[in-house]
Amino acid sequence: MYLWVAPIRIYREVTLMKMKQVLATGAALSMALSMTPVTASAADKVDINVIAAQYGQQTADWWANFVTEFNEANPDINLNVEVVSWNDIYTVVNTRIANGEAPDVLNIDVFADYQADDLLLPIQDVVSEETYSKMYDAFLAQSEVDGTVWAIPDLASARAMYYNKDILDKAGIDPSTLTSPDAIKEAFETIDSKKDELGLTAVVGYAAEPVNLYWSTGNHLFGTYLDEGLDRDDTTYIDMLNDGGKLDEGRFTDFANFVGLLNQYSDPALLVSGTYDQQILNFSSGKYAFVTQGSWIGATMVGDDADAYKEAGNFEVGMIPYAFEDGQDTILTSSPSWWSVYKDGNVEAAEAFLQWLTTDEAQEVLVKEAGFVSPFKSCTIVGDDPFAQTITDYQKAEKTSAWHWSIPGFKEGIAQNYTGQVFADYASGSLDEAGFVKTMQQVLESAN
Repeated sequence: MYLWVAPIRIYREVTLMKMKQVLATGAALSMALSMTPVTASAADKVDINVIAAQYGQQTADWWANFVTEFNEANPDINLNVEVVSWNDIYTVVNTRIANGEAPDVLNIDVFADYQADDLLLPIQDVVSEETYSKMYDAFLAQSEVDGTVWAIPDLASARAMYYNKDILDKAGIDPSTLTSPDAIKEAFETIDSKKDELGLTAVVGYAAEPVNLYWSTGNHLFGTYLDEGLDRDDTTYIDMLNDGGKLDEGRFTDFANFVGLLNQYSDPALLVSGTYDQQILNFSSGKYAFVTQGSWIGATMVGDDADAYKEAGNFEVGMIPYAFEDGQDTILTSSPSWWSVYKDGNVEAAEAFLQWLTTDEAQEVLVKEAGFVSPFKSCTIVGDDPFAQTITDYQKAEKTSAWHWSIPGFKEGIAQNYTGQVFADYASGSLDEAGFVKTMQQVLESAN
């Protein structure tokens, strides 16, 4: 039985070039963690095999602790975790599927296709009412299709523009005033003029590399066009997109102008060829005033990048909306990936796994060690993630929008094969603002 832990969708329509790059890396980077208690008989246990993406050097360690805790609490189930690098995860997962070893529990960002193909069970057919009641209603509502909830979240996350408060204070900028594109542009200009005295490499760490970071631009940043400033149940722009690839020209042009600001004030060494690790390390090191990523980077800042973050003064952080139009005052919150259950899988074992995720033992590992922000309202454990409190503040103020790029979601392969490359071309200068708008419209229409 397989559980699949991969926040980036495994698309069926992978471009030939990118698949070759994936295959070229081989399986050398994968790390297998098999933690079967020696005191138990393997024949008496149900095996659950998990493929997990490697986020950093500590990924294997906290998954090992998670597995140990789970296996001790569930003597009839044996959980095994294989940690695989992002470069290899497509090959590994697709090989499992090709060999008829489809996962019994799926953990991905978009599950609508599987639901449409009648492969999943409604989540309330799997978990108890007690477990179900521990979820935030807003997250459950986002995993609803035709009135039925098909998945539960694995963590809470936010898409916004993150800032180094120490840098903004030194530059005389109040982040609470950054509620319009003009205000953000003025702040960028001010910081850029003081870049040397502030010890900055660039104003913003924005990466539009299209092979490994297409998800950051083509899914997440594009998702701000779809949802920024809207009520959580407002599906206006995702509905247009899924109706033949339509864009709202006025709104998307405003968005394109804002992305142009990111291009202009980003680190040239990062913009079109940089890596995720470089992006987060430089922000952790105090080299950028802003960074465009998800709130999960907090775990990296206090984990893999802890020494650099400490050297930079363990500065206070915060987040502002991607306000590409006046008055936009929400951040986008949801779960970046979801647990859903195959209808022909081992439902009893899946129920035990999902129930255990909500326990203090599991949350202790996921919140304190992995640095996740818990998606469960029942969780009282507070982690070291520097962004956790800010997310909570926005949630309590009801200043959040949904992630409709995830649910109901794009047509599969959109980010990897289409939108990510258009962002990269805009960043490299191959397209100007008008060209970005026109090309994005063309590729979305062709994709649909």
